[in-house]
Amino acid sequence: MENQSSVTQFFLVGFTISVELQFFLFVIFFAIYLLTVTANIAIISLVHVDNRLHTPMYFFLSQLSFLEIWYTSSIAPKLLTNLAGWKNISFSGCLSQIYFYFSLGSTEFFLLGVMAIDRYLAICNPLRYQSIMNGQVCVQATVACWSFAFLSVFFLVLLISRLTFCQPAIINHFFCDIPPLLQLSCQDTFLEEIVVFFFACSIILTSLVFTIVSYVFILSTIFKIPSTKGRKKAFSTCASHFTVVTILYGTVIFIYVRPSVYYPMNVNKVMGVFNTVVTPLLNPLIYCLRNKEVKEALRKVLNTKRSRLNGIIYNAK
Repeated sequence: MENQSSVTQFFLVGFTISVELQFFLFVIFFAIYLLTVTANIAIISLVHVDNRLHTPMYFFLSQLSFLEIWYTSSIAPKLLTNLAGWKNISFSGCLSQIYFYFSLGSTEFFLLGVMAIDRYLAICNPLRYQSIMNGQVCVQATVACWSFAFLSVFFLVLLISRLTFCQPAIINHFFCDIPPLLQLSCQDTFLEEIVVFFFACSIILTSLVFTIVSYVFILSTIFKIPSTKGRKKAFSTCASHFTVVTILYGTVIFIYVRPSVYYPMNVNKVMGVFNTVVTPLLNPLIYCLRNKEVKEALRKVLNTKRSRLNGIIYNAK
């Protein structure tokens, strides 16, 4: 019963590496975090200022970029402080991190599912696309994604908060994730593990099914297009989304939806870094590098800025 005391703080082990290597990772992750925030803000700004990007596809892209900023911000700052030596996190802080991490992650899955449906309507039903995916529908779909995700995760976190945790309260991870947290409970967590697994399956796999079904119809429609140029153009409109979906679902399914096979914790930590730090940076890069309209909008903004700067320099002379 002595170990069943009220836990007020957890100790996050983080990465068990040398101090020099921790400093190196701190610099790398800090640079990635700044680039992620900057790149996603750039996407949001481009969609806002360029009238050619005022379409449902880019509206959802700006929502995804807004979400990515908060998604990586729910993990990256604590990861950086962990590498700097501050490894403690309060009980309420741990639950808050779990809540925002899983809420924002669930919202991302829902948004990607909605974006897949948007691409299906644009390619398979182009004549009715504008009337179906109007501004009101886009806003309603986005609000539904955010609301349902945050509400469903609230009950999951509420269930976990009722558990009693044992000392020593050491979490072998760099952030408060549910699986290592449940291992610290003094109670039987079979029910909580089942609920977490069901939650992960229902959120991830349900949105994945919508995405797969949408792409089955998309591909069947694309292959019926007679011209090579038409097929290439249709592919280009959904290539970026498909790439992002593949990366995100691959990493998250490996971490949360897999059989009970032993994996070294370091493997989960590496996959966790890729999912929470690297992927939010890849998304805007993928959309910029593979999307012609985004590249043109970025080029237009840069040319405008360059012209203004040259004008200021000329007037100064």
